[in-house]
Amino acid sequence: MELTLNEVLQKAIEAHKAGQIEEAERLYTAILKAQPKHPDANHNMGVLTVGVGRFNEALPFFKIALEANPSIGQFWLSYIDVFIKLDRIVDAQSVLAEAKEKGVKGEISDQLEQRLNAPSEVSTDPPQDQLQPLIDLYQQGQLQQALGNVKKLLGQFPESVTLHNISGAVNAGLGQLDAAIESYKHALKIKPDYAEAFNNMGAVLFDKCDLKAAIDSYQQALKINPDYVEAYYNMGAALKDKGDLEAAVDSYKHALKINPDYAEAYLNMGTALFDKGDLEAAVDCIKHALKIKPDSAEAYNNMGNVLQDKGDLNTAIENYKQAIKIKPNYAEVYNNMGNTLQYKGDLKAAIENYKQALKFKPNYAEAHRNLSSVTKYDDKTPHVVQMQNLYQDKNITEDQRCHLSFALAKAFEDLNDLDQSFSYLVLGNELRKNQLAYNIEKDIKFFDLLKNTYPMLKRLSPPTLEVSHEPQPIFILGMTRSGTSLVEQIVSSHSKVTGAGELNYVSQFGAKYAAGLTRINSEALLDFRNRYLGALEKNANDRSIVTDKMPENFKYVGLILLAFPEAKIVHVKRNPAATCWSNYKHYFAAKGLGHCYELNDLVTYYGLYRQLMQFWQDQSGDRIYNLNYDNLTTNQEKETRSLFQYLGLEWEDACISPQNNKHNVRTASQQQVRQKVYKDSSQKWRRFEPFISGAFDSLMEFN
Repeated sequence: MELTLNEVLQKAIEAHKAGQIEEAERLYTAILKAQPKHPDANHNMGVLTVGVGRFNEALPFFKIALEANPSIGQFWLSYIDVFIKLDRIVDAQSVLAEAKEKGVKGEISDQLEQRLNAPSEVSTDPPQDQLQPLIDLYQQGQLQQALGNVKKLLGQFPESVTLHNISGAVNAGLGQLDAAIESYKHALKIKPDYAEAFNNMGAVLFDKCDLKAAIDSYQQALKINPDYVEAYYNMGAALKDKGDLEAAVDSYKHALKINPDYAEAYLNMGTALFDKGDLEAAVDCIKHALKIKPDSAEAYNNMGNVLQDKGDLNTAIENYKQAIKIKPNYAEVYNNMGNTLQYKGDLKAAIENYKQALKFKPNYAEAHRNLSSVTKYDDKTPHVVQMQNLYQDKNITEDQRCHLSFALAKAFEDLNDLDQSFSYLVLGNELRKNQLAYNIEKDIKFFDLLKNTYPMLKRLSPPTLEVSHEPQPIFILGMTRSGTSLVEQIVSSHSKVTGAGELNYVSQFGAKYAAGLTRINSEALLDFRNRYLGALEKNANDRSIVTDKMPENFKYVGLILLAFPEAKIVHVKRNPAATCWSNYKHYFAAKGLGHCYELNDLVTYYGLYRQLMQFWQDQSGDRIYNLNYDNLTTNQEKETRSLFQYLGLEWEDACISPQNNKHNVRTASQQQVRQKVYKDSSQKWRRFEPFISGAFDSLMEFN
């Protein structure tokens, strides 16, 4: 006969009391599988995990038990005990305050206070009746008053680690980050094994963009408390911003191992996977988050971002709308929806969404920059003054100032004030280069690695390849802003071709092989090919040919030549000065284009690119088709027919009218490619020639 949940619970309690931990855990788990919010099963599972030393793992069980039934005093006692055991006194104080708010009184309330105030050795903290008002002020956002009170109490209790920790939190809330760090250092000087202070200091260092120090601080917290779930979560965010995506994902996995219902960890892991280009895994993570928190506006926003990158723009918009339904004033969603509508070519709707974002968040610099990209400015456009006023605000961050610099450069170019435009452009580029900490030497070494590794790759015995595999790739590559978007728009106008846009699969799956960073053999080359084609197939839309127009695939032509003998490679060349200037004018969200933010770096990088392409040309015979963008704009039909002859595709008249192609374009060129092909675009840089002091003179050799 099948047991009821109460009968299973009784058996679990009996096993628990008898010390049969594995059996008790199995039974509690069975109850929670049937009824995830069962209060007693959650509480008892928490007690069990505490008993085996898994303190952090116990917290979510106690939290769910209290959410289900806050009237049980023992639930509160168990919950506060864990925080005390973890030395997270501020959190324990918050639990006490929450218990009182929920109406817990009498003996249980007294016991909670006694446990919190019980000295572990000799207490250096003020009594709870003095600490609690301070915590209340902090939680209510009355930070200045809280700061004054904490300073008074520190005069009486200078060795209180709790007060120094609270002082750090209050200073951080006021934006006084250096003062916050000093407070945490005071706490750690008194108590060197204070994990909570290390974690909190890491969060402040993260806000200061000192990612290395933040990560070190989180690692110290985890060294003291290996089950500190928030430290794993916070470290994941820092590693992600540092660009170490694999380590970030691992950190989130650790957090989820401790707390499987940590929706925010799933969300952030999804973002890290998205940045890695693993879109399917990112979608899975966001779905997990939504299963835990179905009303998460952030999850719907993130899902929209992933779907946008996958090219499913309509479904992306539906997810953004769902996020706004949950959180109507969500400025970031309006901004993201504006981008998606812009990619669809609906500029009017895009502008309205950017304006909505700024209505809810007037200092949203990224939305200002996006709005500037679809606005034609004249003397009567109020947006210029709005941006200038915000730019002069001393409280904006360097990141905000960077976005605004590029936006104002665009506005003043429209207004024909080139002096102002160039000044803002220089400032914006300097800020962006500093953000990315770019050094051209790293690229110089990487390009040398590519050339030095290729002879070894070429000696590999070729694997058996199924060259008839569909879809077949067409690689459209070259310098960024060289015209690859227009060429893809032309090629994907053909009925047999899908334009997949900029795919990062070659670098994701193959960069380590191309640069000799890991050993490769014929089987590894075949694995790279199969992984790439498997990912490409998901972008094919049932067509037999797919374009991959990631410009920077020019670095990996050697690997492409070996792994895809059937592939077509179209190298797009444009006037060197026009290409470099177009890069300098643009803010790229991608972090891998650091060479674009200084004219000397751009010129050096352009030389590296042309030398590498010549190296590939010498190795490839006639495998690479060189397409001159400027010739394409002046002799469109002739150059297009020649291109299609190389591609082996029958001529279709639609290919002469790429502006009619409804293919979604998700690059900075999206507005241009929706217009008819026009001449002389490569001469626009000359308007700024007087300002660049001959920086492009050395590019003449590449014309």
